[in-house]
Amino acid sequence: MTEATSAVQANDPTFENIFDELEWRGYIHVSTDPDNLRAKLGGDPITYYCGFDPTAPSLHLGHLVQLLLLRRLQLAGHKPLGLVGGSTGLVGDPRPTAERQLHSRDVVAEWTSRLRDQIGNYLSFEGENAARMVNNLDWTAPLSAIDFLRDIGKHFRVGAMLKKDAVAARLNSEAGISYTEFSYQVLQALDYLELYRQYDCVLQTGGSDQWGNLTGGVDLIRRVEGAQVHALGSPLITNSDGTKFGKSEGNAIWIDASLTSPYAFYQFWLNTDDADVVARLKVFTFFTRDEIAELERLVADEPYRRAAQRALARAVTELVHGTAATEAAIAASEALFGQGDLGALDAETLRAAVDELPNAQARLGVPVAQALVDTGLATSLGEARRFIAQGGVSVNNVKIADESAHLSDADRLPGGHVIVRRGKKSLAGLTLTA
Repeated sequence: MTEATSAVQANDPTFENIFDELEWRGYIHVSTDPDNLRAKLGGDPITYYCGFDPTAPSLHLGHLVQLLLLRRLQLAGHKPLGLVGGSTGLVGDPRPTAERQLHSRDVVAEWTSRLRDQIGNYLSFEGENAARMVNNLDWTAPLSAIDFLRDIGKHFRVGAMLKKDAVAARLNSEAGISYTEFSYQVLQALDYLELYRQYDCVLQTGGSDQWGNLTGGVDLIRRVEGAQVHALGSPLITNSDGTKFGKSEGNAIWIDASLTSPYAFYQFWLNTDDADVVARLKVFTFFTRDEIAELERLVADEPYRRAAQRALARAVTELVHGTAATEAAIAASEALFGQGDLGALDAETLRAAVDELPNAQARLGVPVAQALVDTGLATSLGEARRFIAQGGVSVNNVKIADESAHLSDADRLPGGHVIVRRGKKSLAGLTLTA
């Protein structure tokens, strides 16, 4: 495990069986033969896997649910396989509305490598239950089309394949579905069969929207090997208002710091609604049942403190980005609202913070009043001057008293940024250029 996930982690000791803890935390939406699976997870170590397709250069928060599920099962003594879909990523699983864009082999290979590293950050590769990383391109690349049709395809019935939710949705859409994406479920089932044969893997996890693909592998192993294996589908997480979780103004929240900065990542969790925060604590942190109960009490009794949101934001950001990046994000968050030294922040963290605010560029010497207009904190110069005269404007947390004040080189923070505030909560960023 890397520094980002090296913090002490443990399952809640008050649960005797990891299945019960997963159920309490909200990881289980559907599973094959729950009683039998519970018995297996409470017995000798089993091998299990989850697959991740390289359809983008990074995993996002939806994937983080599965990464933490893999980790919790490993902490319970079971043996994880992290699968990167070097072959399935070339095909793409069917989306409900339209065909996926096919990326080149070179792009998919690069993304496969990046995802492999990300997945590895959440698993331990030491000890008796050390994790293994696998790539399904290793067993699909040597397979001829004839062998695939004869040895694998003959076990699938088209009628059953047409009933899968993703396929049915696409058949009823204007876009239809290509044979390429229609065949995806066969490829994923083949993965499970190969991992069962090579590693005695008996459990596959995934999102509940993948349930048809998950059970496809279970059925294939039963038909070919006569064995019983399991699938576990986690619920798709939504916000209490019904909106999709893990989106910020239409953009996914990535776990790659170059795509979503640690500051933006921290802010996403800090802005969690009171109605959602307890459920998020259960899924995304390793806090115990008692610790979460206390945070739940604080949400009810002292919601203005936002103690649960702060605990959640710190824990998940530290898990994904490490302690140093988390402390920098917290320092920036506090400094922006006058509780710290903006000048002590590094340029990268400041840039990430400014990117999350209304922002603009201006030349040195710009009047503060003009800066308020340029950043949208005022609608006119007259209004801006009035805000200043009323004592409601600050630059880098220093109140401005002069309506004719200008921004100088002395106002530039690392990276050339300036933080302008109107009132207590209206912030904007300005980047000064010579």
